[in-house]
Amino acid sequence: MSRILVLDDEENIRFFFTEALKKEGHDVRTVARGDRALELFAEEDFDVAVVDLKLPDADGMEIMHAFRQQRPDTPVIMITAHGNREVAHQALSEGAYDYFSKPFELEEMRVVIRRAAENARLLREVERLRRQMQEEEVQGPRLLGESRAMERIRETIATVAESDVTCLILGESGTGKELAAESIHRSSSRTGGPFVKLNCAAIPDTLIETEMFGYEKGAFTGAAQRTTGKFEQADGGTLFLDEIGDMTPLVQTKLLRVIETGEFHRVGGATSVRVNVRLLAATNQDLSAAIEAGTFREDLYYRINVVNLPLPPLREHPEDIPVLCRAFLKSFAEKYNKPVRGVSEPVMAAFLTYDWPGNVRELQNVLQRATVLERGDEITRVSIPEEIVGSYGTTRIHLNELQGESLPDALRRVRASFEQTLIREALEQAGGNKTKAARLLGISRVNLHSKINEYEIENGAQGQKTESGREEEE
Repeated sequence: MSRILVLDDEENIRFFFTEALKKEGHDVRTVARGDRALELFAEEDFDVAVVDLKLPDADGMEIMHAFRQQRPDTPVIMITAHGNREVAHQALSEGAYDYFSKPFELEEMRVVIRRAAENARLLREVERLRRQMQEEEVQGPRLLGESRAMERIRETIATVAESDVTCLILGESGTGKELAAESIHRSSSRTGGPFVKLNCAAIPDTLIETEMFGYEKGAFTGAAQRTTGKFEQADGGTLFLDEIGDMTPLVQTKLLRVIETGEFHRVGGATSVRVNVRLLAATNQDLSAAIEAGTFREDLYYRINVVNLPLPPLREHPEDIPVLCRAFLKSFAEKYNKPVRGVSEPVMAAFLTYDWPGNVRELQNVLQRATVLERGDEITRVSIPEEIVGSYGTTRIHLNELQGESLPDALRRVRASFEQTLIREALEQAGGNKTKAARLLGISRVNLHSKINEYEIENGAQGQKTESGREEEE
């Protein structure tokens, strides 16, 4: 469906366009005056504009120029009287998409408008792809990795992309949830449609509804024109709702209705808007716990969790770190015109044993900063934050020490040994106080407890006690 604006002072012409185009499924707005057409064009989004060259109150050519100045990607079709083709050809040379000569054939008019709307859609898609390529150049490669964990993710994405079901992507911050959603979209039959993103945690509660569903002119103070929301923008494509766990209960209810019916109302609107959108959602929260707490609807959870895609934290597949480093450094070296080509051995060893609480995004940011700071062709310790390389010792892995182990298994063994050493040192330095030890290690107390149990670390240095006998929490 396309939105079409028709400007003609003859009532029968306006009626003709309305009846003919509505039968094609288009949304048609008609006006008789040039000033009103300019107002509507400024207030609303149109896919095609049809303008009469001769108007009582305005010059059609000037109206066309005003339209094209506001939105160059919206095609303008001119209507000219019989025998006035020279003016029509002038309009074409000045930017008009095409023209009709009165009287015109119905089928000809439908074909030209259909072609103009499709041309506009293609231009917007080219622009979207251009912006996407620019973003990819800045953001670096997507979903890279040679580990079995990453292979399983890519296999799941390929399977999920074949259907149109909703998918819930789970994982810590920085694991690549948005990149996974984009991969599903690009691998699906909707790849030619838009991929629209909305971060539910970044939008204030008072604005999230208008962001999702749009609003009508006059719906509230400052609503000077109709504005489409993310659902309309994603029509024919995919809508990705990031951090869906932060969505308010009221908006959850409205989202559930859209999923069930494919329809919604703009804020302040009385007319239903129908869309064809594939929904993907992501969260780093435990939605099961949120359901128990009453902050997330159980029926919505089952609607969005038809298929779930868990993304592992980087610490669970450290063997992918060298691959990620090469890709990120190549991108940043080109972007900043730097000679950096690799990472020094001590830095790579530190990377392989670091916990990466910010996951791949943290690694990317660290390498971006290092590329800017580094003067040579290799990333060295001086360009890396102290918390990553400061406590790293001289642990190395030699081929003759692998003893039949694979590289991933060897990395996990060395990492575990390194973590145990640091935890024991931190507990000793903190006098057994787990809260202090966790602060020294830069991890949460819960995470520290988990690692103490995992590695069966003896509590040689007993925790300091308060008068009540409990370990001091400070």
